[in-house]
Amino acid sequence: MDIFFSSIPTIPDLTHPNELIEVGSMVIKTLINLAIFLTAIGVILSLINWSVKKQGDSISLPIVKTALEQYLKWMQTLPHLILIVLVLTSGFFLCSTLANRYHNWEQQRITQIATTVAGERLEQTAPRIRYEIEEPFTDYRYVEGKTIEVKSTRIVSRWMTLAGSKIDVKINQTTSPDTKQWIYSVDFVGDYQVKNQLKGISEFFFEVPPPYGYLLLQDFQVEQNGKPLVQVNPGDYGFPFKLAPGETTNFKVSYQAQGAPRWVYQPGDQLLSNFQLTVLTQFANAEFAGAVPTVTKEAGENRQLSWIYEGNISVKNPLGVFTATSPVRNTGVIPRLLLLAPGIFLGWIILLYLSLPLTLRDIMIIAGLFFACLLTLTYSSRFIDAKLAWMLISPLLLFAVWGLGNNRQASLVAIICTISGAILPVLGLLVPYSGITLSLAGLLSGIWLAVQHWYKLGPGKS
Repeated sequence: MDIFFSSIPTIPDLTHPNELIEVGSMVIKTLINLAIFLTAIGVILSLINWSVKKQGDSISLPIVKTALEQYLKWMQTLPHLILIVLVLTSGFFLCSTLANRYHNWEQQRITQIATTVAGERLEQTAPRIRYEIEEPFTDYRYVEGKTIEVKSTRIVSRWMTLAGSKIDVKINQTTSPDTKQWIYSVDFVGDYQVKNQLKGISEFFFEVPPPYGYLLLQDFQVEQNGKPLVQVNPGDYGFPFKLAPGETTNFKVSYQAQGAPRWVYQPGDQLLSNFQLTVLTQFANAEFAGAVPTVTKEAGENRQLSWIYEGNISVKNPLGVFTATSPVRNTGVIPRLLLLAPGIFLGWIILLYLSLPLTLRDIMIIAGLFFACLLTLTYSSRFIDAKLAWMLISPLLLFAVWGLGNNRQASLVAIICTISGAILPVLGLLVPYSGITLSLAGLLSGIWLAVQHWYKLGPGKS
């Protein structure tokens, strides 16, 4: 089974040359427009202030002077803003590229698992006992506008139920070297009892088709009371036999077959009596299909499943065995985290700005640490659980940001901001209860800012 997978729709990927050129052009145009806009505002404010001073002291425009001072002050913080915008932009494209790569890897893993169990199922249909009878038949014909009844007889087929069924199946599992697909090797032996409960009918046909969906079928043999029955016509698996009313005979069907990693026994619409099906699987992860087995025995990797019914039963779905694959859980978690990572970084950096004095060097180091941790989390989650990976990465991040403060109190502030602004939000997107974890992270951040600014408990406060 082939599964088509591609990048996440509408998400840029920097490994695509056309998208990389398009992103670079957009960034250059944005920076040029921003520079022109800021320069124009500065020139306009300077001209207005110069013209006011030229007219003398009698004319005063405090609002222009204040605006110019604010503009100059804002220009001093402009490098921080530009750096953060550049970090967010580049971080978004980095994370979107990683999200596409991880998405493709998840789809490839699902495809590989699906390939191991792909293919038609190996299905064995229950034998049927057919007999023929004559029954009256009326045909209507039109002659010269008149309806004429013509009575005659015709041969019709009827079926008799099996008196007993005992099927023993042994299944081994191998792997195809070229496709890595699992293949069942099935050893089938079925003993069937037939009793003629009809009067006046003694000629029957034992019809037993070979399994459906096999790759290889060998030693297909049908016996009656220990005597092999010979197939006369190719493709015809109906064996005639005679059975007097009230008498009983036994048939045995055996073969070895190879096929897809699903084997089922299909009773069809027959009403089964004294039915027993025993399947011995000599491999791990064998699960039943259809009705629940009446008896299950475990012996290491071997598993024996039995369906035993003494009375009459009718089965809607076929009974059988398949190989259960390992469940693929938590898909899409890492791509979602990566797409939201720039927002987490923005919240963390704002929290740090409101708590500590930061330089341009600090911002660059913080951004490098954050996205390096995300990169490590992305690739380590391929081999270990993502939550465990983040638990191992978080102490390293906390150890690194300890040096952000110039004293012990400032370092504790950096730790608190990192826990509430970075570690908990990332963890919240990895665990099932994301809403609760993110809410706790937001609440912790808000409480910390309130304590620091309103109660004057932050670094440098007294």
